[in-house]
Amino acid sequence: MRYAIQQRGESRSFPTGDAFLAAAAPEAEVLICLGVPPPADTSAFSAVLIELGAECLGVHTGESEGREGSNILGFARYRNGGDAPSPLVELVRQPNTPASALAAARAVFQNAGLQVVVCADQAGRIIDRLIRPKYNAALRFLDEGLATQEDMDLTCRLGLGYKDGPVERVARGGLAYHYDVCRTLFEVYGTPAFAPARRAVVAARRRGQE
Repeated sequence: MRYAIQQRGESRSFPTGDAFLAAAAPEAEVLICLGVPPPADTSAFSAVLIELGAECLGVHTGESEGREGSNILGFARYRNGGDAPSPLVELVRQPNTPASALAAARAVFQNAGLQVVVCADQAGRIIDRLIRPKYNAALRFLDEGLATQEDMDLTCRLGLGYKDGPVERVARGGLAYHYDVCRTLFEVYGTPAFAPARRAVVAARRRGQE
């Protein structure tokens, strides 16, 4: 399945030098939009894929009382802040997304050696909705003096088999970035678990001062 890319600025999913960018064709069945809006007429493509941040696909396509859906899909390749992108791509569909468009989108990423999971159009998709509350909880435990960062991270590595602990991971990814994602999720869902932890708020307010 061939794909073309339209791009403005740096992509979180496919940063400069990524092999996926180099394999794009000038003309293709699938169009991938990185930092640009989809074309007004998408009928020439089997699927049009929009790179998402934490927002919903509906922000770009509009919504229609639960009946929305076209050959435009959203996607995000999971990346912990400034870490290298992972092999996992979250592919976002809407209620009436055609099966043919979903199959074309899945084929593009799988043919590139990436792993694809399909999810509904929810802010934060799957991963951020699962992990951001855990990061917030760990940061709040640190504030409350429940344990040191080293003890919490070591417990998760040894007791739960994690490769790294929650505090070191969210700190490495960037507390200001964590704040940005949580703020979007909190605005959408209003769930206390998504409210940015104090340390993330501090990092966001200090952004640009250092």
